[in-house]
Amino acid sequence: MLRSGLLLGLFWEFGAEEGDEVAAPEMPFVCLTDFQAQARERLSKTTWDYIEGGAGEGFTKEDNIAAFKKIRLRPRYLKDVSEVDTRTIIQGEKISAPICISPTGFHCLAWPDGEMSTARAAQAADICYITSTYASCTLEDIVATAPRGLRWFQLYVQRDRQLNKQLIQRVESLGFKALVITVDVPITGNRRHDIRNQVDLKTNLLLKDLRSPKESSGPCLQMSSIDPSNCWDDLSWLQSITQLPIILKGILTKEDAELAVKHNVQGIIVSNHGGRQLDEVLASIDALTEVVAAVKGKIEVYLDGGIRTGNDVLKSLALGAKCVFLGRPILWGLACKGERGVEEVLNILKNEFHTSMTLTGCRSVAEINRDLIQFSRL
Repeated sequence: MLRSGLLLGLFWEFGAEEGDEVAAPEMPFVCLTDFQAQARERLSKTTWDYIEGGAGEGFTKEDNIAAFKKIRLRPRYLKDVSEVDTRTIIQGEKISAPICISPTGFHCLAWPDGEMSTARAAQAADICYITSTYASCTLEDIVATAPRGLRWFQLYVQRDRQLNKQLIQRVESLGFKALVITVDVPITGNRRHDIRNQVDLKTNLLLKDLRSPKESSGPCLQMSSIDPSNCWDDLSWLQSITQLPIILKGILTKEDAELAVKHNVQGIIVSNHGGRQLDEVLASIDALTEVVAAVKGKIEVYLDGGIRTGNDVLKSLALGAKCVFLGRPILWGLACKGERGVEEVLNILKNEFHTSMTLTGCRSVAEINRDLIQFSRL
């Protein structure tokens, strides 16, 4: 009786009289899927389907997450883990943890301040934010709201070469530190939810014109203007007009990884576009090993797709990723609490990763290696 009385007392505020009504405390968000559940309630069905939907039957989207669960951890004990350091370096820049933000478009669908909130949260967390070609805020506003943040720019190569050149020169002048070329979208994948909902990004979502505010004329961006003829030989032209490191996003095979090295790019993001492009391709984590082996340490390799826990981050690094990037979870946080929600998502994952490192005996990111994992025989 005494024990039950003590437990009951935990649910009452100090000073409450018997019979008083006490508002239930708001349940804290303790993991990334807590944000997912709340975001689904807050967003319209069309917006939720656009953010969450995959291509085809959604097999790859689900496999991105499930594939991590086939990997088991091999912890090492009796090591001094009183101090654990999650910091690392990507493209020569220091970040607080190997957990950064993938390029996703139209953040204003999730929160009024859109990418400005995302940029502020990334700056506060001291990690990298890749800004999408299809941001719903101007690049100038994104930079002005988080001037100290580490930013890379993601480019969908446009048919109009002059527009590509203008965009690249603009992001260079704004202090972006790398150019991320998405290679897996010669055309948009078969996204059934968007087709059913009759989503037209060219008109319904009011695609932000990414021309500089100083430019009153000239070409503007449209989803349909992505260049399907873009190929390996075009990389040399991009390299000729920028000093920024070039990173290719969307590589899934050793053959393309070898070509990336041959064409002197500085990095690869192993990615299947969150399962939104070609369904039934490899889960990102399953493609990582062959890409890492193919580059032979000559360029940095990163990963996005399916990261939901600190263990997922640890497993990615153990298989050779230098850093992971988050897509949908950032939008969940944004939809729930704006900038504060994105900060919470990043902090939860950073704290989980710190715990995963501690409990496997890793005192620094450099100590994470292939010996920490084993693929399940099931």
